[in-house]
Amino acid sequence: MKINKFFAVPAVVLVAQFSWAQVKVDTKEKLDPVVKSFVDEINNSSQLENMAYELLDGIGPRLVGTPEMLAANEWSAAKLRSWGIESSLQQFGTWKGWQRGITHVDMVYPRVKSLAATQLAWSPATKKAIEAEVVVLPKASSKAEFDAWLPSVKGKIVLIAQYQKIGRSDEQIKEFATPELYEKLKAEKEQAGKDFRDYVKNIGYDNNTLPEALEKAGAAGIAISNWTGIMGANRIFGAKTSKIPMIDIDVEDYGMLYRMAENGAKPKIKIDTQSKILPDAKSFNTIGIIKGKEKPEEYVILSAHLDSWDGAQGATDNGTGTLTMLETMRILKKYYPNNKRTIVIGLWGSEEQGLNGSRGFVADNPQIMKGTQAVFNQDNGTGRVINISGQGFADSYNYIGKWLNGVPKTVRDQIKTDFPGMPGGGGSDHASFVAAGVPGFSLSSLNWGYFGYTWHTTKDTYDKIVFDEVKNNVVLTAALAYMASEDPEFTSRARRVMPLDDKGEAVKWPEAKGPRRDSKDFK
Repeated sequence: MKINKFFAVPAVVLVAQFSWAQVKVDTKEKLDPVVKSFVDEINNSSQLENMAYELLDGIGPRLVGTPEMLAANEWSAAKLRSWGIESSLQQFGTWKGWQRGITHVDMVYPRVKSLAATQLAWSPATKKAIEAEVVVLPKASSKAEFDAWLPSVKGKIVLIAQYQKIGRSDEQIKEFATPELYEKLKAEKEQAGKDFRDYVKNIGYDNNTLPEALEKAGAAGIAISNWTGIMGANRIFGAKTSKIPMIDIDVEDYGMLYRMAENGAKPKIKIDTQSKILPDAKSFNTIGIIKGKEKPEEYVILSAHLDSWDGAQGATDNGTGTLTMLETMRILKKYYPNNKRTIVIGLWGSEEQGLNGSRGFVADNPQIMKGTQAVFNQDNGTGRVINISGQGFADSYNYIGKWLNGVPKTVRDQIKTDFPGMPGGGGSDHASFVAAGVPGFSLSSLNWGYFGYTWHTTKDTYDKIVFDEVKNNVVLTAALAYMASEDPEFTSRARRVMPLDDKGEAVKWPEAKGPRRDSKDFK
């Protein structure tokens, strides 16, 4: 029988991938028996791949206010209960309800071509497919000129993003261009970006008000291309319209439409978006608790946000953080039955709209905040953890350094530390705790193309996960949680003396902010 090599080769590769997926430790190193059990479990009985399949392929992206977000809350709570861990959904607010549907975008004139496009989050649907001419923004130099042009958009679909002359990544241009050509193209790109920013400023609008003005003027739809600079990857955020569809088109198709419109070809596209606007939805955090046996009123918190944007699957933002913390809880429950302090997992909702879930937890649980020993948060991709900052806590070296000594050396040696560091002012959920004076630490990962390629993009999918790296992070997090729980001392919350800014004034500690409890006035 003839072997189909197309299928046979990937099967071999798959077996190899699973056989290599190990956290290596020095056999001569004398690990704490509990920590060694963590390593053995993650190497021999990991549930990461299965959980990733269930969460990312099964449920998919987890936009706040969608049925998928609620499904993820319920799935994670059920997963914790299946391991014998007490779990619940804690509501912190509500959000506008919405669910993505099928989207078709096609060019129908001057020729027919299906376009690579994505409806933006919360964009209104089309009751029936709309077909309209595509136009570009005018060459106006003032708000008066632009406003005089506005009535002409009635019934048109308007392209409002910057045109990208070259759709190749900077890395590729640098690799193949001569030094002179590279510098020329780089300068042209920088100038084009500056010219577009100046243009938007001169016409008197911004990313929020421009779509609103076009919608008010009667536009049939709005299209952007939020290209990352890497071929094939666009970022997908929320729509800025309330009645007409707003879509993102891949850089290649967007550029084609732009050139056609600019050259008078009057291209037409057909947009069919079948999303659903639903009633306001409750917003939850998934909370799991393993009660402490000696100091139940003191807490070690494992932190990750469960929600995502929905241009793809939210795999590295923040499926990997969620999987790390769930697997850590499973292993702690199995191999650390006499945990001294209470161990909490918080899988936060609505992080992407301003840390709302973690801010809600901080605001709603003052007693837990009072007794929190440490918070370990992971949020920036699939890579192994390579940096831990003291987040501005003056004595953080004393306890973080001590806890790291209990981590396997092969894992610990990857990590650079920064003590006392500076307090995180935002960006991820550890900042919610730090602002409240609670020791919260970001387990910061190796990039793996995160910010350029997967962060909030159409490419943040299961296949971008490097499970070997995630396993490394589970061992690290489990060991840190174990060491923090066992530490006879409660962590100091003393803050560092803050440095001076450019004006000679002391930098202020970040302000503790309450969560956005609903989507009213959210843009």
